Amino acid sequence: MTKRVRKAVLPVAGLGTRVLPGAKTTPKNLLNVVDRPILSYIVEEARAAGIEHFVFIVGRGQGAIEDYFDASPEIEQALEAKGKTAILEEVRRDLPQPGQMSFIRQMAPLGLGHAVWCARDVIGDEPFAVMLPDMLMAAETPALAQAVAAYDKVGGNIVVVEPAPEGEAHKYGIVALDGQDGRLNRMTGMVEKPAPGTEPSNLFISGRYILQPDIFEILETQERGAGGEIQLTDGMANLMKRQDFHALEYEGTTYDCGDKIGLLRANVAFALRRPDLAEAARAAIAELLQAGAA
Repeated sequence: MTKRVRKAVLPVAGLGTRVLPGAKTTPKNLLNVVDRPILSYIVEEARAAGIEHFVFIVGRGQGAIEDYFDASPEIEQALEAKGKTAILEEVRRDLPQPGQMSFIRQMAPLGLGHAVWCARDVIGDEPFAVMLPDMLMAAETPALAQAVAAYDKVGGNIVVVEPAPEGEAHKYGIVALDGQDGRLNRMTGMVEKPAPGTEPSNLFISGRYILQPDIFEILETQERGAGGEIQLTDGMANLMKRQDFHALEYEGTTYDCGDKIGLLRANVAFALRRPDLAEAARAAIAELLQAGAA
């Protein structure tokens, strides 16, 4: 019987160079989308998929992430005294139960594979999710919940993918499939930024994974790859030699919040999804577009 996916690793130690200077003093994953930090949406997605324990891989100077997921007695007491219960509920919505979150320092920026490896002692011998917090996914059924459902069906390892923009597959990590029938297909390989015209498919890896704990043994001795870093993709390619991998083409839309335009798109899209803001947001956007055209 396959073990249930209860834990998720969130590598948040990156410097956020693509969104500087905004990420100079605020960790990039705490930048707002509408009125909530990016990480708030990621944690909400994970909880909807049944995740019970969150393992944040943090870097130096990112204590604000831990503070965000802690109680704030002064703010909460002030809101309670003023009867602002709706805002108080919003402030408290992301707070975990005691022991639900772990924060591990990645001592050096050695890549995504190294960041995942840092979580080995907390994850133990269980399958686990990896969620790249830069990638904000809007979907009727949350992306990670779709991945967990696929894992419950086929077991092994699951990589969430989506179609690359027309003519741009060579810019991404692309999966190779053993045939393509529906949204869930067995993988035969992964290629990082293939030469144009050589792509094995048009599906790129988009930031959600379910992996078996055997990956830690591989990452421990994994040689540095692209950029002089320990790459998770290389580790998965080695694990694929002995375990099944399936690619899940999820149903939804991804916003790369590690990019300035991607972050802008996410703000607009998520404002338009909000029943309490959609009408005003649509009017504001139309007014700005009209002013710009003039």
